Amino acid sequence: MRQAHAEDARTEARRVVRDLLGEEQPTAGALVADVRPVLGAERTARALELALGAQLTRRSAELAAIAALLVGTRELGEEWWTRSRGGKLPPPDEVLSTAVAIEPWTDLTALEMLAAWISDDAADRMWGRAVAEVDLNSWQAEDRFGLPPGVRPGQRLVVHFDAGGRLDAVVTRRPGDELGSNLDFQSLRYSRPAEAQWSWGVAAGLGPHRLPGESPDPYTREVPSEAAGILRGWALRHGATREQLGERWDTVGDVVAAIERVDWMWRSGEWFGWWRGASALVDDSAYLPYRLEELASG
Repeated sequence: MRQAHAEDARTEARRVVRDLLGEEQPTAGALVADVRPVLGAERTARALELALGAQLTRRSAELAAIAALLVGTRELGEEWWTRSRGGKLPPPDEVLSTAVAIEPWTDLTALEMLAAWISDDAADRMWGRAVAEVDLNSWQAEDRFGLPPGVRPGQRLVVHFDAGGRLDAVVTRRPGDELGSNLDFQSLRYSRPAEAQWSWGVAAGLGPHRLPGESPDPYTREVPSEAAGILRGWALRHGATREQLGERWDTVGDVVAAIERVDWMWRSGEWFGWWRGASALVDDSAYLPYRLEELASG
């Protein structure tokens, strides 16, 4: 059942990618070809440099962020990159160049930070600036924020909940003639750059995603056979099929492709430990022995 949900998500993601980018099957090569004339050669080269610097298990996320920047730049224009924000935020071009984290996105990579930024700016242009921010880890609908002055019953207010994500709050009159608000969860929506980021990552998957001019090919690196055997054997014992895992795990590319086919995120919680081990194998992490110990101990 969970694997069926994974395929449903990929089907929807492919539909969104087709609508936004015109690609039937997203690939790194097609994305780069689309990005270069929109962002320009210099920005594209710098974005790819940042993507190349990421661990291979992070590459798909970095490319998905570039997809958001592509769609966002088409919507907001190239001037988005050069415009400062009243002294509070540097121009996005400066952030791309320096890769220095800025508030409120300090927990993101530089490309993810720029993707969040352009997703929010596109949402502001489409629906107006949000009057408040809410955390949807709580599904409480009533009175989640203080109302701005001058509102009236029935008025719909735009509320921020995620990068590029918005929903409405409807002003209502409470007992005692006080005004409050109810979140309208049916109004939840995302800007097009945010949709592009999600859909590209889901539709394209973990990879392999080879980038133009990349040499040597990181996906051809051989992986330790003992560690590969442990992880592959564990996956077989816990429900993955031989077809999903592939015939052999000789190279990083073999492992990355298998991770994508297994759909570990849609399986039981114990698979998270397997993912930690498999990602350490792909990224040639010094933590690999510890991840294998954790997996063995259950």
